Amino acid sequence: MKELVIGGARSGKSALAEKHAAGSGLRVVYVATAEVRDVEMERRIAHHRARRPADWGLVEAPVGLAEALRANAAKDVCLVVDCLTLWLSNLLFAGKAAAQAEAGQAIDCPLLAGETAALIETLPQLPGWITLVSNEVGWGIVPMHPVSRCFADEQGRLNQQVASVCDRVTLVAAGLPLVLK
Repeated sequence: MKELVIGGARSGKSALAEKHAAGSGLRVVYVATAEVRDVEMERRIAHHRARRPADWGLVEAPVGLAEALRANAAKDVCLVVDCLTLWLSNLLFAGKAAAQAEAGQAIDCPLLAGETAALIETLPQLPGWITLVSNEVGWGIVPMHPVSRCFADEQGRLNQQVASVCDRVTLVAAGLPLVLK
């Protein structure tokens, strides 16, 4: 089973993904994409860490997500990727796409393109259950800043690509799940 859980900030998407993982009957490995870069992010990470069961495994994959999934997927494992939004942000800044957007240039970022392609190619081939969490950021106004517009565009493209290779896609709003696919 490959599942994408999308929703807005604090919509309940991570809690739903964790609930699905806990009920899967499989060994769970949490694949974290966040990096501690400030005090507020440190608190967010601590909050997520505190609510996860102690017996869940942890893999940190701020950039090489497809590689981390290949290394940890197994028939008897449920991987929870939380979240694609932070992973994408990491790619945009590590691969210089954010700097290109800031400068008004077209985005030409081999790291972003390569990592995204690797994820989309890898997901259907993996054994076990994989739940990916991602933010739906395209329901608001078009952002004023070039980097924010670039991010919103790339997040929308990423969500579409991941949804196309997943068996199930669930939208979470106000803590309520709506199965889209």
